[in-house]
Amino acid sequence: MMEKFQDYYEVIEKQDFYEIIQNKYGEIAIFIDARSGTPKDPELLYDGKASALLKRDASLAVRLDDIHDEAKEPLASAEVVMIAELRGKTIERIYGVPVNNVEEIAVAGKESRADEIIMAKSQDDLLKSFGVVNRWPSGAKS
Repeated sequence: MMEKFQDYYEVIEKQDFYEIIQNKYGEIAIFIDARSGTPKDPELLYDGKASALLKRDASLAVRLDDIHDEAKEPLASAEVVMIAELRGKTIERIYGVPVNNVEEIAVAGKESRADEIIMAKSQDDLLKSFGVVNRWPSGAKS
């Protein structure tokens, strides 16, 4: 059952560019820019429309706008997604996040732009090992 979600954050960062990918098993991963610190009890809120909100920890949320039309159903159907935080093309961290389908995302807080990133494994390495069969960049309309 979907419910309306409202929460309050110190900061809501808009992720200008991100990518949603799917492998042949139907698993979903989302590439975003790396943020400082380790996520604590992260969760992805999704209303089945054009936006999702990654609750990274109690003080930081990351907003994903313009979700590609073809990615909406696979994202709404996922119980868990993999979040890959990148600094450039290098992976800073990877973690699993439960998906919570909500009726509406209503947030209150301060929004900022974030272009922070860090380093580890390459994005191409992850794409190859994940076995990508579909890729949906943000903002692309069908």
